[in-house]
Amino acid sequence: MYLNCHSYYSLRYGTMAVETLVEEAARMGIDSLALTDINNSTGMVDFARCCNAQGIHPIAGIEFRNGDTYLYTGIARNGNGFRELNEFLSYHNEAKLPFPATAPPMRDTWFIYRFGQVPDRRLRDNELIGVPPSGLNRILSSPWRDDHSRLVIFHPVVMRHRADHALHLHLRAIDHNIVLGKLKPGMAAGLTDVLLSPDLLRCAYEDFPQIIRNTEHLVADCGISFDFSTVKNKRTYTGSRSDDRILLEKLAMEGMVYRYGKNNAEALRRIRHELQVIDNLGFSSYFLITWDVIRYSLSRGFYHVGRGSGANSIVAYCLRITDVDPIDLDLYFERFINPKRSSPPDFDIDFSWKERDEVLDYIFKRYGRRHTALIGTMSTFRDRSIFRELGKVYGLPKEEIDLLVKHPDDQMNDNHIIQKIYKLGNQLVDFPNLRSIHAGGVLVSEEPITCYTALDMPPKGLPTTQWDMYVAESIGYEKLDILSQRGIGHIKEAAETIRYNRDIDVDVHRVDLFKKDEKVLEHLREGETNGCFYIESPAMRGLLKKLRCSDYKSLVAASSIIRPGVAKSGMMREYIHRFHHPGDFEYLHPVMEAQLSETYGVMVYQEDVIKVCHHFAGLDLADADVLRRAMSGKFRSRKEFDRIADKFFSNCREKGYPDSLTNEVWRQISSFAGYSFSKAHSASFAVESFQSLYLKTWFPLEFQVAVINNFGGYYRTWVYVNEAKRKGGTIHMPCINRSNLHTSISGTDIFLGFVHIQHLESGLTRRVIAERARGGAFAGLEDFISRVPIGHEQLVILLRCDAFRFTGKSKKALLWDAQVILGHTKKQETSGTIFPVQKKEFVLPELEQSEIENTYDEIELLGFPVTMTMFDMLKTSFRGEIMAGEMLPHVGRKKRMLGQLVTTKNVRTVKGEWMQFGTFLDATGEFFDVVNFPNALKRYPYKGTGIYILLGEITEEMGFPSMTVEKMEKMPLQPDPRY
Repeated sequence: MYLNCHSYYSLRYGTMAVETLVEEAARMGIDSLALTDINNSTGMVDFARCCNAQGIHPIAGIEFRNGDTYLYTGIARNGNGFRELNEFLSYHNEAKLPFPATAPPMRDTWFIYRFGQVPDRRLRDNELIGVPPSGLNRILSSPWRDDHSRLVIFHPVVMRHRADHALHLHLRAIDHNIVLGKLKPGMAAGLTDVLLSPDLLRCAYEDFPQIIRNTEHLVADCGISFDFSTVKNKRTYTGSRSDDRILLEKLAMEGMVYRYGKNNAEALRRIRHELQVIDNLGFSSYFLITWDVIRYSLSRGFYHVGRGSGANSIVAYCLRITDVDPIDLDLYFERFINPKRSSPPDFDIDFSWKERDEVLDYIFKRYGRRHTALIGTMSTFRDRSIFRELGKVYGLPKEEIDLLVKHPDDQMNDNHIIQKIYKLGNQLVDFPNLRSIHAGGVLVSEEPITCYTALDMPPKGLPTTQWDMYVAESIGYEKLDILSQRGIGHIKEAAETIRYNRDIDVDVHRVDLFKKDEKVLEHLREGETNGCFYIESPAMRGLLKKLRCSDYKSLVAASSIIRPGVAKSGMMREYIHRFHHPGDFEYLHPVMEAQLSETYGVMVYQEDVIKVCHHFAGLDLADADVLRRAMSGKFRSRKEFDRIADKFFSNCREKGYPDSLTNEVWRQISSFAGYSFSKAHSASFAVESFQSLYLKTWFPLEFQVAVINNFGGYYRTWVYVNEAKRKGGTIHMPCINRSNLHTSISGTDIFLGFVHIQHLESGLTRRVIAERARGGAFAGLEDFISRVPIGHEQLVILLRCDAFRFTGKSKKALLWDAQVILGHTKKQETSGTIFPVQKKEFVLPELEQSEIENTYDEIELLGFPVTMTMFDMLKTSFRGEIMAGEMLPHVGRKKRMLGQLVTTKNVRTVKGEWMQFGTFLDATGEFFDVVNFPNALKRYPYKGTGIYILLGEITEEMGFPSMTVEKMEKMPLQPDPRY
């Protein structure tokens, strides 16, 4: 009888979570329920599971609307009907078309029109008319007064109680982006759209027994069920499981020769063992599909980094999915694939941000759009977004909303409107707001994906599931993550730039050689990592120095212990101490010594969490892995988490552990597990770090140019320009005859690209480069204007950038010439002349142009200076009592230092106060780090970018110096002579 129920996945309309709806229905004794969310089937998988758990018969449906206009509700008779509804919805999402006014023919679907909105044609056999309790009196005056055969009970359910109607109205106002008072009746549900008890609902229709019978017949004819026990990924790659096994074995053996040579007995033993386990668990196709993606990318010359738990596999290493040698790192395949695991290991494949879309395009074309989809994700109402949305609903001005968001405790916020916002806001927390796209998850399905969900078509242009990765996993999908990162882009571009500039071919995949390169290892030890993937941040640079990190394995450990949870728990500091003093600590328990001796008793990797849960607390491997996943936010079942957590503590009590020991181990697990990497994942990052570091060490200028051009490092562009200069490069402003769109290098001369010039139109840049390629270098300003259509404003930008300095004229003289040539017009379309005309030259008096003027132009147009440094622009010649490289001999002394602010990091203390860590460059271009404790920070706060004078004590931790700031002030620059 409940054929029109909405959950909160009817976005900004429904008021109940799926679980709440089902639990309330069970409490009322309802034995069957249809979920019919508006224009989506997001909640259907969770709905079916919850209904099964509560003994309720689940029915799948979708309510179709164009905007606020109700059209019809589709009710699936079975799984095929659910697929029909999903395909109908997906088609209209993809084509961006409104739904038709009447429902399409479908074989396994019923359609229900609202009473009073019946089509002007004869109803098909599968079309019905839904009568709400409020419409029963109108039956007697309708064409259906004598024929009730097509009428069914149709009571919309939007709220649990009438008290939830206020929440519903606020959601509708948010959806329409209007103030609450402007809502019209057709925009929102009525007060009566609440979940009624079966007796009450039957009582309303007791004078119309045929309507009740029709509804019961419909309910009995419909139902939905999902198989949660089987893998839904594409089952085979070749078409048969046996052929998959044979192909995977062939590829693995060929890869073994490439990776290890022909006679490595240990590699052969592990490969054979893994192949057996992979085949027994039916994961061959997953490995082969991943290999197929890698094969395609290699054929296109794309670089990739394979990581994720699948990097534990030697088969993955031999298939070139990853570059992590599991023998070298002693990685155990069974930790992530074992007979207790029903899903395959996950592979995260990183590609360059420039090439990822081509890889995705290949996957969709290779496996078909019906069987391939990106994974969706759900953006929810949280914190500031709630205040902003509700503030608009109440018509608050932006200033008051900003005050509420940024300073919620301000006394100005103490009024009845804000109290209402808080009350409604608490109800809205974690409500779905928008469907979006997962960062990189891709599904390749055996059955059409519409068997399980409708598909959205976001701006990305690829079909996307309406539910998220958690639902995908629960129903038996294992995603393949196709991700993008700029680190890979700069590695590839650096190799190409080296080939162009030095005529040297670098094989960036020879990581085995990079790991042994003494000069590379020296750079690693010294933290010379600016621009290098994952290891360039101030915190990582400091950790490398503190650990005296000098080999691949120590970098693998550093890549994991830098994660936030380790620092928060105090275990990063403890790890560093134990690293330097291996005999100066005690293990918490003998199990810790047995399982974690490699990492001095500190949990460094995800595997360590699993080992401690298994060997210390006696959890089986499956429960230990669920606990790890739950702590990392990759497992949504709170009940399951609570069950395993209770088991952890009860097992520890049975083993006789003191509560203090159990609590400390749990503290370390819980603070670490949420942020930790698997060892294989850390190893994959370390491989990419070594590739970057090798290029930086031996080809520093080409490497920095590549980093600049990929716009994706930890720091802003000017920091990498500074690094190129520090490494011997000569930095040139953009030049009409020498520069390209992106930064380029010739020898040691680095020409900044046009892309860095603010407000320069991209179309003009393309025209300049194309005309230069066609007609050769520009002879001068007049030649340029005659060949390239350009407006006055754009030309002035180029002139102020000194892009015509090859003419030998000053910028001011060229600006005068431009005014004369363009005749003071805003824009002038030009075309090439057949015969050049000799024009009379006029001689202007010399116009002065100072370096400081040029530098202010550069800051305005590029965001950073080139002609002078920021230090050269200071009013003072003082550069500090010591430089960054001189800090260690002065530990314990107060010194004044001068530094250009690079970046800061805010940290809240245990008392709730803010402190900051700052990173600066000294006058020689070297990094140094400072800490600003709360008291000093309140008196001497940061005041934006610029040069600061800092007074403080020089401190040192494990060989890494820094300054504890007592006072600091931003230094004044020479005045801008242009104004």
